[in-house]
Amino acid sequence: MSRHDQPHILVVDDDDRLRDLLTRYLGENGFVVSAARNAAEARSSLAGMQFDLLVLDVLMPGEKGVDLARSLRDEGTKVPILLLTALSETEDRISGLEAGADDYLAKPFEPRELVLRIEAILRRYAQVPAPLDENAGDDKSTMAQFGNFTFDLSRMTLQRGSEHIYLTSAEQALLAALVRRRGETTTREDLHQMMGGNAVDPGASRSIDVQVTRLRRKFEEDPKQPRYLQTVRGRGYVLYVD
Repeated sequence: MSRHDQPHILVVDDDDRLRDLLTRYLGENGFVVSAARNAAEARSSLAGMQFDLLVLDVLMPGEKGVDLARSLRDEGTKVPILLLTALSETEDRISGLEAGADDYLAKPFEPRELVLRIEAILRRYAQVPAPLDENAGDDKSTMAQFGNFTFDLSRMTLQRGSEHIYLTSAEQALLAALVRRRGETTTREDLHQMMGGNAVDPGASRSIDVQVTRLRRKFEEDPKQPRYLQTVRGRGYVLYVD
């Protein structure tokens, strides 16, 4: 793989030792890596270069990683974001998902796990929608229709007619899990594990709730009274399709 073909990662962390370690390790595992010590440096890098994924530390002096993620999403930035959090910072992790982050990894972590999570996110984002071919027959087993929206399980894409609806990779994974169990109630814990999450993650249930809320805003006419993605009180969630 040439350097041009390697994914470009921006690591943003005020911890010099960890930032240098991650920069070196990711570089040894097939990525081009740039680094920044804070949000201001990250914004400067983003203004001059294109990245395939951002790795943001939650707790940084000045503008926190969560605040930077939210600001970038508000500005329309669609580059995937992975947050690095301390194990006890459940609220920060939830806030990060609410802000539009794709995933989070609790410190301390094995560098190899970070690589695997980055690769999983990039695989999802690589599945961009192909041009519509009206003469081609769709594989109905991979398609889920709810209202004016269609989710293609094979490509992990949500569309309203010919319009592509942006989903973070976490939203893609959750919607795929719900589509695979369409019409069946699935617990939050099962959904979290189907998305590749850690079974002992103390924030798993709340993380799923946050992602469900975000998904409803993207395809429910009234997210507060959902027709398709419904809560089954005391049990979990179920997706109904047309």
